[in-house]
Amino acid sequence: MTSDQFRRNSENYCYRHPDRQSFVLCQRCLRTICPECQTPAAVGVVCPECMKEQQKAQSPAQKKAERRWSRARPMAMAVSGGRPIVTYAIIALTAFVFLLQLIPVLGPQVENALLFWAPYLYSQGAFQPWRLVTVALVHSGFWHVGLNMLALWLIGRSLEPLLGRWRFLTLYVLSAVGGSVAVALLSPLTPVVGASGAIFGLFGALLIIGRHIGANITGIAIILGINLVIGFIPGFNVSWQAHIGGLLTGLAIGFLFTRTKKKSQRTVQILLLAAVAAVLVALLFVPVLI
Repeated sequence: MTSDQFRRNSENYCYRHPDRQSFVLCQRCLRTICPECQTPAAVGVVCPECMKEQQKAQSPAQKKAERRWSRARPMAMAVSGGRPIVTYAIIALTAFVFLLQLIPVLGPQVENALLFWAPYLYSQGAFQPWRLVTVALVHSGFWHVGLNMLALWLIGRSLEPLLGRWRFLTLYVLSAVGGSVAVALLSPLTPVVGASGAIFGLFGALLIIGRHIGANITGIAIILGINLVIGFIPGFNVSWQAHIGGLLTGLAIGFLFTRTKKKSQRTVQILLLAAVAAVLVALLFVPVLI
């Protein structure tokens, strides 16, 4: 779908605010809604019209319970304001782990437990697959974690409201896995730490989605190119393998999101995301077979 076709397709815009693009659908009527129109439900979010219908169908007891607990619903304000809750949560968790790393006795143990090293996946009695993801929580120093979390904040505050929380989280996790898989394939004896693979995945998805909606992606492409080049400069001690793996995963998922936007394609989108995860896991066995 070209940019002009995207702009002409009303399903890519909030039905209450036709000038606002969004990838999030109401869980009841499956119409596109922007962050301002989203109200959290038991699963996902609902639009204002569906919320009114739901409230009309409530029994007197349900209405009384809702009034009683209405003050304990801060999440509704967060969604309505379009705040990137998942982005903030990832930053907070990563910062917490980094603080643990600063503790003299505990720090090395935390890092050794969470870093990624391919032999831990293949050695007998030491299968630890969680390292594919937890590698994004540990960092080698203040500048390392600071720059990665700054990049996450800059991208997440725009990309998360556009995709929705679960799509954004899925993108981040699978991109981290993609970075680890690339390290396992291209540099299996090198232990790595950091969220760079996940960050490059966000860059890749933003590049594809930005191009799809007709946004100016020149700045994104330049920043991405500079960061890729830095990874190949001797002395910087960064894992270009994780960068490449995360980027390719993000590009694939971004393309997947732009091609499964229709209401009828939700199941297809979930199946394709599962297929991406399955391919990444399958690639881990390549070093064993050769």
